[in-house]
Parts: sequence; structure tokens; C-alpha cells
Amino acid sequence: MLVWERPEPPERPVPAPLSRERIVRSAIRLADADGLEAVSLRKVAAVLGVGPMRLYGYIDTKEELLDLMVDQVYAEIRPSGDGWREVLHSLADATRGAAQRHEWFADLIGGRPQLGPHTLACGETVAAAMGGVDLEVAVPAIGAVTAYVVGAVRREVTERRAERTSGMDTEQWQAALGPYLRRTFATGRFPALAAVVHDGPHLDADRTFRTGLGFVLDGIGARIPG
Repeated sequence: MLVWERPEPPERPVPAPLSRERIVRSAIRLADADGLEAVSLRKVAAVLGVGPMRLYGYIDTKEELLDLMVDQVYAEIRPSGDGWREVLHSLADATRGAAQRHEWFADLIGGRPQLGPHTLACGETVAAAMGGVDLEVAVPAIGAVTAYVVGAVRREVTERRAERTSGMDTEQWQAALGPYLRRTFATGRFPALAAVVHDGPHLDADRTFRTGLGFVLDGIGARIPG
């Protein structure tokens, strides 16, 4: 039986009462502070002041805990709007916002299908917004937006982590690589790339995300009559 359907153990009058919700919220706090590597049933139990075996009445494996954590974050993703474009745009923005608040979330989305109640509620809202659109278009359209968001969010998080590791922000990194790129482009071997670097737009993360999302939504719109 999946964790979503499995009943919790009956409450017991003990000094440290437990519930799946308390376990999951403690795990999320650990992950927010120190990443997914900081999350284990043993560490969560220590935060809650109980022995690790107490958790096994509520969660069988760490994989179940990760699934529950992802679903809890999906409770923060509430797409809204009038019509499919607004709802898909809202979904993208809300998912990106959740990953900014919970960086580890970017490591887990886009993997195996998530079937928790909050995730399904989010999916229901999006599917309902596509009502009237042929399923042959609606299903890949939702998939295209999801794929774009997952890729864009993971890139943002990867860049943020690289900045922390290197101790350099984007401007410092560009300044450090500038001499190398000038020497390389001076050879004339990469004229197209040189034009991109010299003359292309230099967008910040917000504008990059919204511009790319606009391209995806425009492409979907071209497939939807009216």
C-alpha cells in the first residue's frame, strides 16, 4: 500500500507525539538548511527527540520520506488564472518560486511520477485549465511547460551552487574568464559565438526564465485554434 493510503499508527500519550506531517516538516527544515544530504531518518528522529525506530510506524523508507517532502512543497504551488496560458504561466512561476525557497526541490522534480494529494491537486488545476483543448495537444503542452521549468530551475540552482562553491558571483566569473574569451575569439574560429557574447542580450535570471517561458507558451498557442 502506498504511503498516501496507509493509515498512521494510533496516537499514543508519549512525551514526543508524532505524525507524518511533523516528520515531513522536520525533514524539510533539514533539507532547507543543509541540502538533501542532511536528510535521513536518523537525523529527522534526532530533531524530533525520538528514536529512529519510532519513525518506521509512519514511513517505511527514505524514498517515501522524499516523496512526502516533494508533495508538501507542492502544497505551495497553486496555479491560477483565466484560461490555459495564464494557468500554465502561473504553474511555471509557482514551481520556480518553490525551488527558490527549497533549493533541494530542484533535485527531485522531473523524476519518477509524484502521486501525492497536493501534487495531484496541482495537476487537476492545470488539466482543468486545458479543458476544451484536444488532449492530443493538451498533454504534450503541459509536458513541454513542465520540461522547460524543470530544466530552467535546475540550471538556476546549479549556477547558484557554483557561485557559493567558487565564491564568485556572475560578474566576477565573467571578469575572470574575459581575457581567455577575448584571446579565443581573436583567433576568428568562433565568429557566431563571438557575436552572441559581444552583441547578444545579457538577461538576468528572471528575464531569462520569463522570455524562455514565453517562447514555449507562444508555441503552444500556435497549436490551439482560436
